[in-house]
Amino acid sequence: MSDAVQPAAAEVRAAAEALKAAIDRHLTAVEGRSGENDPRVTDAFEALAAAAEAYDEVLYDVHDEVTPFEIPGSDQLPAYAGPDEPRGLSVLIRRDYAVVDTHRLLAQAQRIAELDPDVDTGAATDDPAGVVGSSLTAAVGVLFGEYEPDEIASRHLEFGLAEGDSTVWVVAEEEPSEPGEWLSAPFDQADPEQVICRFDVSAAFDEELELSDDDEDDEVDLLDDDELETIDNRP
Repeated sequence: MSDAVQPAAAEVRAAAEALKAAIDRHLTAVEGRSGENDPRVTDAFEALAAAAEAYDEVLYDVHDEVTPFEIPGSDQLPAYAGPDEPRGLSVLIRRDYAVVDTHRLLAQAQRIAELDPDVDTGAATDDPAGVVGSSLTAAVGVLFGEYEPDEIASRHLEFGLAEGDSTVWVVAEEEPSEPGEWLSAPFDQADPEQVICRFDVSAAFDEELELSDDDEDDEVDLLDDDELETIDNRP
């Protein structure tokens, strides 16, 4: 091994030792925790995440290898600082879709408009079916006015849509909100420190499986969906 390679190899070894030490510190903190929100456990977790990331990076840079595990980054959500006994909950949902079949989307919306002449297309006209037939924005308004968001999510292929990223945040509230209190700006008051649990779905979490020559002919059972789900459940 050349002198030029030695420092890099030593750096990988040092990162591995730092990761082992971080694992020991995290386990010690967990074993001696004083409660659900013990700051020592949080600090040890963040140190472990940083050590694991550092080891993974240097391992890849030097040996072109990766670790078989992933520790969620502490940058997703800060430590929970909400009430222990919340009196209310807010559920914040975002789902992204790509319009992949405009003809299907327009046809489905026009069918709804023809069955219900009073449907709101969002356009100033007495002929909703005609507007739907040529306007994607009117079609989207008709579909989301007719179906609940959960039904859109379960039937998105029927409407010419493809699922993108989605996230659900369950936020603790000291007291239930007053009727109409936040409707003018529904997402402005979301405090990440009040999030009890979070559920993310993204194609970015897909695992890339590389089969060896011996495995190429074997059957591999993959998830039916292209997406994997991550869950950040706290405290």
